[in-house]
Amino acid sequence: MDLMKSWMAFLNKYGPSYLEGTLMTLKLSFLGVFFGFILGILIVLLRRSKLKPLQTIAKIYVQMFRGTPLLVQVTIFYYGFSSVLPDQYAALKNPFALSLIAVCMNSSAYVSEIIRGGINAVDRGQGEAAASLGMKKSQIMRYIILPQAIKTVLPALCNEFVTLIKETAIVSIVGVSDLMYQAKIAQGASYKPFMPNVTAALIYLILVTGLSKVISVFEKRLANSDSHS
Repeated sequence: MDLMKSWMAFLNKYGPSYLEGTLMTLKLSFLGVFFGFILGILIVLLRRSKLKPLQTIAKIYVQMFRGTPLLVQVTIFYYGFSSVLPDQYAALKNPFALSLIAVCMNSSAYVSEIIRGGINAVDRGQGEAAASLGMKKSQIMRYIILPQAIKTVLPALCNEFVTLIKETAIVSIVGVSDLMYQAKIAQGASYKPFMPNVTAALIYLILVTGLSKVISVFEKRLANSDSHS
């Protein structure tokens, strides 16, 4: 009972800060997946290009961002790039902007592989049939293959968003006021390491569990629509 009262008093004092941090975490995760999706499509197109140099660049990009931790990428973008950026670009030298770039590029590497798998799952016969009707390769990709591939991988893209909610916790090390950052602030102000971190963990758990339930319902409806079509 005393613990509950203590926790309620803690939430009454630091609740607004946690809400602010939660919104920042969701914002960073959503923008990371959104721009990562756009960049991921570009990477897929480069990998499917007939030009070997473009294929090589895309493969190296994916390998580099999938093969290194997001923590390392964020620190490189913030501490590394911010130290070499000219003074004219001072507006870019802020934790959120540079962390968002790192998150987007990291997400794009994973999203590109998801989309590439979706494209490979589309029956080749559809592309061949469209080509026989006189459609160009770019038109086939845009109007036939990509729409089907994206519909197939939508649940996986949603799961990428859920994953980023957890992974973006590391941006707190460069001063982004996300959920974990607010937990650290509350910990330092209250001198209580347990309650601030447990509160953050519970919020993460609620976010991830809730979104996972929504994605599960979405997957079932998508499967039902496919079965009726």
